[in-house]
Amino acid sequence: MAMKSPAGAGGIPATRVYPSGGEKTGDASPKCSACGHEVDASLPFCAFCGAKMEVPMAASTPPCPKCGTVISDPSFRFCPNCATPLGKGERVSAPHEATAVFSAKRATQPPVQLVVVAEDGTKGSRYPLVGEETTIGRAGADICFADDAYLSPMHTLALWKEGKLSVRDLGSRNGTWVFLSGPHKLMDGDLILMGSQLLRFRRLGYPGPHPPEADATRRMGSLIPSADIACLSQLRSDGSVRDVFHLSPGRDVALGRDKGDWVFPYDPSMSGSHATVKSEDADFVLGDAGSRNGVAVAVRGDCPLAKGSKILVGDKLLMVEMS
Repeated sequence: MAMKSPAGAGGIPATRVYPSGGEKTGDASPKCSACGHEVDASLPFCAFCGAKMEVPMAASTPPCPKCGTVISDPSFRFCPNCATPLGKGERVSAPHEATAVFSAKRATQPPVQLVVVAEDGTKGSRYPLVGEETTIGRAGADICFADDAYLSPMHTLALWKEGKLSVRDLGSRNGTWVFLSGPHKLMDGDLILMGSQLLRFRRLGYPGPHPPEADATRRMGSLIPSADIACLSQLRSDGSVRDVFHLSPGRDVALGRDKGDWVFPYDPSMSGSHATVKSEDADFVLGDAGSRNGVAVAVRGDCPLAKGSKILVGDKLLMVEMS
């Protein structure tokens, strides 16, 4: 049996609009317009026949522009079904204005494209970043190169935050490489790519004091160069070390295919004079000596990029373009 509701303000019974289309006073349960059973007005479907319970609203209150849900209160700020912003106390946008939300989202798309660069330097396909985070890889990534066997499925992450671009390696097998645009101070463990040679920079530390000699006889030995405090190791594809070149303070080193202190005559992808490692007190600074193919360093952490920066992911050389 229907129960009467308490009176509203001023002693006037509260009035509600029900799915049946008529008006009732009090808290009496509405009836389904399809089967006539009393139903719970808060439920979207009739529990007896399954008919949809649509609440007729005034013509001045349009539905949600995204999902079409009827807005029961014009003061709602968000759609109760899909959470689309509606605007508190404002008229809800017409259905054709639903693209405004999508347009606002696209407005945040970074003005950045990654352009594939061929071996001869010509530019190929362009790939715009999709948002603040864009993945690059062989499978399932935002920018996907399915035919690149050197790429991991999820290889690299391009980050766009506060108008700045950076790149982060995602634990890929072959790493993410950024080509030098200026001098690079080497840090212990840095990996360097020049031509097809992979080199690793390691700190050795300063040698400690020698123990006192048993007698006054001096030992023979090279006094120049001074003691080695770092080294470059040439790495094979299986990670083993082939050759090692030691570095010492005050000694600059040149590397190339046929000119320099350390040469690689068997590597046609290297320039005659390819790179330099300069000593700056106890530090060593890597630089490009005007090589054709450049010098790259493996990304560690988040590495900032700029317009014109080049990165190597798998077998793809990508250049940053910004609008």
